Amino acid sequence: MLKAQQKSVNHFICELQGVQVWLKREDLLHSLVSGNKFRKLKYNLQAAKDENHSKVLTFGGAFSNHILATAAAAQEENLQSIGIIRGDELGGKNLENTLAHNPTLRQAKQMGMQFHFVSRSDYRKKHELNFINALRGIFSDFYLIPEGGTNNLAIKGCEEILTEEDKNFDVVSVAVGTGGTISGLINSASVKQKIMGFPALKGNFLQDEISKNVKKENWQLILNYHFGGYAKTNEALIAFINAFKEKYCVTLDPIYTGKMMYGLFDLIKNDYFKENTRILAIHTGGLQGIAGMNKNLRKKGKTCLL
Repeated sequence: MLKAQQKSVNHFICELQGVQVWLKREDLLHSLVSGNKFRKLKYNLQAAKDENHSKVLTFGGAFSNHILATAAAAQEENLQSIGIIRGDELGGKNLENTLAHNPTLRQAKQMGMQFHFVSRSDYRKKHELNFINALRGIFSDFYLIPEGGTNNLAIKGCEEILTEEDKNFDVVSVAVGTGGTISGLINSASVKQKIMGFPALKGNFLQDEISKNVKKENWQLILNYHFGGYAKTNEALIAFINAFKEKYCVTLDPIYTGKMMYGLFDLIKNDYFKENTRILAIHTGGLQGIAGMNKNLRKKGKTCLL
């Protein structure tokens, strides 16, 4: 089974306006399969091996944390990996150029991942049985891991994020992508704890998705800190992440945890929480994406992440 290289630890950050903020360093679990990706892949890869699959197949964009994590984890577990990548213009005769300028895909390939680039319209069919069957016709048998890794086994893995000592916190805060990580946290949290999720995507569509996976009602989505949507940033967010690193010696990613911490600090400063509230924020990793983000920021002549 996928092994952690280091132990996740709780790291005290600060006290603002009578509210204590701690950070659970899930990003320390593994150098490449860090944070929630480690949790989501753990039982999925075990299931792949138990079912005698030699390959795992999954989906992602060109700078996907999940793609790189799956490639690294599969290699560690002696499984072949296949990545269905959004954007057919990246493959074919352009593949060499893509790999030269994309550190995520380049590293995933070095770890043995086989790529299959598809158009954006075809990529939207990733949940359709006919599309999956067509992929089986190309790659033969494989164990399917959904985009972002979220399924029942992923949620089971994410239920292991919180430990017994974490029940001392009043609030657990986490970034939300597909809803798997927050579902695991809700399931394992104490009934006295409140779970707060900060979606990286616009809209409230994840409310229904998460509700399918949980039975408790001690959770809430905070919808105001997506910064325009997935992979979108602005100067205020970049400045916050850089200042956070300089002050607390912790790197945040700009897609998920950076937005969550920005939102959390903003809520604290606006007296959202009662005095003496103890908050545990979950660092879900994703730091490999900083290189790709900085490349785009440099192109636009904007401040880069430290």
